[in-house]
Amino acid sequence: MRDAKTAAPSGVEFVVGDLLDPPAVERAMNGADKLYLLNAVTPDELTQALIVFDLAKRQKLAHVVYHSVFRVDEFLDVPHFASKFAIECAFRQFDVPWTILRPNYFFQNDASLRDSLTVSGVYPQPLGDTGISAVDVRDIAEAAAITLTTEGHEGRVYNLNGPALLSGPKAAAIWSEVLGRTVRYGGHDMDAFEAGMRQRAPAWSAFDIRMMYEGYLERGFAAEAQDEGIVAVLLGHAPRTYEAFARETAASWKT
Repeated sequence: MRDAKTAAPSGVEFVVGDLLDPPAVERAMNGADKLYLLNAVTPDELTQALIVFDLAKRQKLAHVVYHSVFRVDEFLDVPHFASKFAIECAFRQFDVPWTILRPNYFFQNDASLRDSLTVSGVYPQPLGDTGISAVDVRDIAEAAAITLTTEGHEGRVYNLNGPALLSGPKAAAIWSEVLGRTVRYGGHDMDAFEAGMRQRAPAWSAFDIRMMYEGYLERGFAAEAQDEGIVAVLLGHAPRTYEAFARETAASWKT
């Protein structure tokens, strides 16, 4: 973490540092035997991750769980997907026990859409008409905890998907029901989407995210048949639904 003022939950020790500062990362790893590596999407994501991974090799950590992304090897024109794929390749080449989690689009990406949904009545994420197998971040967190703390996950790759396809029109329909008002799908004009993104994010990030959504539209982001049931078996319960997330989120907005 970078902010020393952040309050730590009971039993959690925070270490202040920067992933581009190898000595700080090395100090943070002192006394650790396992690592969960989750990088922010930044222009130097690959450099940050390889610094951490190289230090994990040096300190001979017993297990590293890496947070990658679903279908990473099929979206190599998307900058942050390409970084994650390169990181996965590094894991496979060196003698560090690893597990890779490949989650789909997060439900919680939509928690920031309050004004668009409740004021404008528009679901703005360009998910397209076919749909993607979006997943709840709480299921991802459980998967990370399980793979870090139980045996039998070394060398495994887990695709983490939700239980149903979520398209743009379906998301709009769910929010219409939850909010008790009409919400329409804003469509997928990617020029307009990127221009809007540049109003609230750096230009490189807006372009990166545009490429990701265009990949969803062109190549799809739905779970494959072999992925069905993976999350339920790993977690020991059915994956959470987008409808439940929407209800919980709408209730939190009221309070």
